Amino acid sequence: MASLEELKQTRLAKLDLLQKAGMEPYPVSVPRDFSLREARERFSELKDSHGEGGKEASLCGRIMAIRGQGAILFVVLDDGTGTFQAVMKKDSLDEKFFTLFKDACDIGDILSVSGAFFVTQKGEQSLLVSSWSMAAKSLLPLPEKWHGLQDPDEKLRKRYLDFIMEPESREIFYKKAKFWAATRAVLEEQGFLEVETPTLETTTGGAEARPFETHHNDFDLDVYLRISVGELWQKRLIAGGFPRTFEIGRTYRNEGTSPEHAQEFTNLEFYASYMSFDEGVKFSEQLIKKVAMEAFGTLTFEAKNAKFNLGSEEAWPRMDYCETIKKMTGVDVLSADEKEMTEKLRELKVDFDGKNRERLTDTLWKYCRKQIVGPAWIVGHPKLVSPLSKSDPKNKEKTLRAQLLLAGAEMTNGFSELNDATDQRRRFEEQKKLIDAGDEEAMMPDMEFVEMLEHAMPPAFGFAYGDRLFATLAGKPLRETQLFPLMKPKKSE
Repeated sequence: MASLEELKQTRLAKLDLLQKAGMEPYPVSVPRDFSLREARERFSELKDSHGEGGKEASLCGRIMAIRGQGAILFVVLDDGTGTFQAVMKKDSLDEKFFTLFKDACDIGDILSVSGAFFVTQKGEQSLLVSSWSMAAKSLLPLPEKWHGLQDPDEKLRKRYLDFIMEPESREIFYKKAKFWAATRAVLEEQGFLEVETPTLETTTGGAEARPFETHHNDFDLDVYLRISVGELWQKRLIAGGFPRTFEIGRTYRNEGTSPEHAQEFTNLEFYASYMSFDEGVKFSEQLIKKVAMEAFGTLTFEAKNAKFNLGSEEAWPRMDYCETIKKMTGVDVLSADEKEMTEKLRELKVDFDGKNRERLTDTLWKYCRKQIVGPAWIVGHPKLVSPLSKSDPKNKEKTLRAQLLLAGAEMTNGFSELNDATDQRRRFEEQKKLIDAGDEEAMMPDMEFVEMLEHAMPPAFGFAYGDRLFATLAGKPLRETQLFPLMKPKKSE
């Protein structure tokens, strides 16, 4: 089998052949009347009812297959909108160009073909080529058709090849575009204003995660890439008189890499003044259903070997965080000490790093959530793991927080926003103690935010979801639903 370099040299020789024949292998433009999808959609008006003799047109696309031999060749073109067959006959094409095609063209080349539409004897919609030109000569071969890219790392590193060979990989991103467009449309219909908040921050508020750090040279200041979509900034807007806001943007977390985790991803966060907790949960449920139906055309999904229906009557029950842990492990996280939780985790053979109550509580929850398919709302989170959420009036140890659970993982985060400045200051102080004790994921205190609360912020409900929800509905690992996930560069040979 020829090496990749040998194949490249062969194609370079064909490029030279094109140039000697007077054909530019990389022209500025080539003839093209419409896309291949349009050619299929308009074929009935373009073809001649008697066979060869339809309307003349020019089409472009990448050569995906060449069949036939001798005096007739069947060429399958793909331009990203669809495929179409071009037929090259020796008696319908100048012999010089027929021979040049056979000698100088390869699968992977991008071609412009001109000719008349007709239907082959086998009933295939086709274009009978009368002339052709090169749009871009390929110097490297495409992956073998029947096996494609087998290495998962190569699929992500060379996404363009994956998209060329696997149209269904492209389709994911059309659905993702609909997912976010539908999110935006629903929120705008409900009076939310789309905003842009800083991605560089002096403190990382709004979530608990390890941030990326960088340096602002002009200010001589260390700053962080944001880990939430402007939560503390959007709350400032709520206080400033903007009743409803939302942002769809990129967030960054300097954490581990896996099929389900990425350091950079897209999230939505919205905030609504005077929306109660129950109103917010119901609104969020309807939002997710509308967006899922718009993007996927169904409310029934399968992910991680689990099937769930967002529209079933049994869907969306509310499950208490603390009661669920107690039922599954026997531990009451509101009263248990670190020793009891540590012993239980060891008994359950669960790996864990942190030793403070917050991390131990979160680890116990992660063990439990994996056993829940959903869709279900997890509510009643302890105050310790919800530093920005308002306390539940019925139980001050718990908060008014809701997370959608699907296929054993949290998809969303929402809560009645804490607007008591004194309580917020106290909770930030607790987070500061965790940071001082070495917890790299604890939330950084933002005392300027506390000062804003001291000027009074109206009661509000906030909610967030992002790429993880889309990936789960798509039934794909998170990294496969990112166009270009961060990849560790290959070492040069």
